[in-house]
Amino acid sequence: MSAMSAMRREGKRFAPLILRSSLSLDQNLIGARSISTQIVRNRMKSVKNIQKITKAMKMVAASKLRAIQTRTENSRGLWQPFTALLGDTPSVDVKKNVVVTISSDKGLCGGINSTSVKISRVLSKLNSGPDKETKYVILGEKAKAQLTRDSKKDIEIIITELQKNPLNYTQVSVLADDILKNVEYDALRIVFNKFQSVVSFLPTVSTVLSPEVVEREAEAGGRLGELDSYEIEGGDTKSEILQNLAEFQFSCVMFNAVLENACSEQGARMSAMDSSSRNAGDMLDRLTLTYNRTRQASITTELIEIISGASALTG
Repeated sequence: MSAMSAMRREGKRFAPLILRSSLSLDQNLIGARSISTQIVRNRMKSVKNIQKITKAMKMVAASKLRAIQTRTENSRGLWQPFTALLGDTPSVDVKKNVVVTISSDKGLCGGINSTSVKISRVLSKLNSGPDKETKYVILGEKAKAQLTRDSKKDIEIIITELQKNPLNYTQVSVLADDILKNVEYDALRIVFNKFQSVVSFLPTVSTVLSPEVVEREAEAGGRLGELDSYEIEGGDTKSEILQNLAEFQFSCVMFNAVLENACSEQGARMSAMDSSSRNAGDMLDRLTLTYNRTRQASITTELIEIISGASALTG
């Protein structure tokens, strides 16, 4: 009896110490469990911020698209008379080919720039040969970054920040004149994305021939052979008229191509940001579910431990 009573006395003396140690252990465990919920909560906050940014970028792209879409549709009337007169001959066989690749300066617009670069590379391969050469003229940072990796030696001119200011014909015609003065060509192949709707764009290639090639093709017959049926007024010769006609055609096609590509860029950015916003919402729903489950599991575990501890002490 004396031994049993001594053990009871010792148990009563150490009981507060055992209780304090168990409480400190529970606090440590609670802190360890809260780490996982804290990580999920931080991730939820990050996803919410990303969703706000993508929604804002979609609204900005929609505003820019409305501003440029009407100008793009009106610019199509500039190059259509040239197509009716000279046609468009992408399969023409010439020695000096120049691929004018039009892209954007900024990203986050889907695969619109990659499409233009892929088509440019295909055109370069199709028009390569022992007695042929293909050079690049690049408009936009994105095409520059991609084509510089494997075709740096073939790049003649790089033009960036074209859309920093509102596009107009005077600005584009100066660029077109600069390209014609610094690049020798038999055929210019302009690669751009033609705007169709907010959710679709059509990769397009327009071909502009040099005056010498136009004259050669006209003499060979075909559609260009109809040029001889037109009367020439004034003192200009046929070669001078063709020279002016080729320069004016290139500036008009360039102006339309730059506008079409800019319009397609904003439409593609709208679609990309809309998809990103929806994906962020789906991710936020999954994170919320994970957070609630983790929090509920933590609370349930703590309650079980408290009840078990209380039962052990009372028992």
